[in-house]
Amino acid sequence: MERVVQFTGPRQVEVAEQVRADLPPGHLRIRTRYSGISAGTELTAYRGTNPYLTRTWDAEARLFREGSAGIAYPVAGWGYSEVGEVTEVSPELTGTAGLPAVGDLVWGIWGHRSEGIVPAERMIGHTLPTGLEPLAGAFARVGAIAYNAVLAGDIHVGEDVVVFGQGVIGLLTTRLAQLNGGRVTAVDALDGRLDTAKQYGAHRTLNARSDSVAERIREATESRGADLAIEISGAYPALHEALRSVAVGGRVVASGFYQGDGIGLRLGDEFHHNRVQLICSQIGGVPPQLSGRWSVERLQQTFLRLVAEGQVDVASLVSHVVPAADAADAYLLLDERPGDALQVVLEF
Repeated sequence: MERVVQFTGPRQVEVAEQVRADLPPGHLRIRTRYSGISAGTELTAYRGTNPYLTRTWDAEARLFREGSAGIAYPVAGWGYSEVGEVTEVSPELTGTAGLPAVGDLVWGIWGHRSEGIVPAERMIGHTLPTGLEPLAGAFARVGAIAYNAVLAGDIHVGEDVVVFGQGVIGLLTTRLAQLNGGRVTAVDALDGRLDTAKQYGAHRTLNARSDSVAERIREATESRGADLAIEISGAYPALHEALRSVAVGGRVVASGFYQGDGIGLRLGDEFHHNRVQLICSQIGGVPPQLSGRWSVERLQQTFLRLVAEGQVDVASLVSHVVPAADAADAYLLLDERPGDALQVVLEF
């Protein structure tokens, strides 16, 4: 039997058992070791706010359609940050270049389940880099999200960059922006996360609750404002403050997963008067101007290489490793006490 974590309703989690499926042609079977929880995307399904629960995505028209839901409870096997061991390879795949072999440790996306059956083409080049701890492989996707936002921001050496939100992806964004030559100000509402941001390369930190962020940014930049702000928290007030914080013609990269109506976002104010560039970063693709050289696959592989080379630390971001049987407790922690956790990982 296979175990899978699923949401049976808003804030309801169970670990269900399913019959182990046969391996179809062209696939690999992977026994899961670790599966990282996304405190952003997954909590939208956990809380019942995900747009797919009330609307359907029309992939051809690139529009959400009202009237029917794209997903329904139970929502099973969410998760996009898995690490595991290959236990079976479809026989006709023997000798495929770059394909992991039985016994190899691999990273990829197959959801919060004890075993994944994954198409071979999605696993080429996904063997864990030599010397990398298995747990680090669970950061490939979240690292790529941060990397994508930094690429979209087009940072130049010496520019002033503000990163709003210092959860796991925000901290990785801070580090990558600093590696790209940005002078980073980290913003969050939790002092503990701001302390961690300093360790990840932030030149300065501001508390979103107690500091007048936009005003402080302008004071520090001779009234000019930041060249770039990256909003990674998914909170509309933070996006609004990001728009207030940048210079005339400055750039704001919106990389959070925003829910519902934009309460707290006023586009007739600084956004309009300062002619701010608002750029969306979403892991379904890379910035269009880079699509000839970059891909989501390259983002993931490059990020893991940076980790393996010691340029980005992910180990210290793991605050909790939770047995998969206790998944409900893990989501409750992230939902009700986010200040007590950073990366929560399920262990199978």
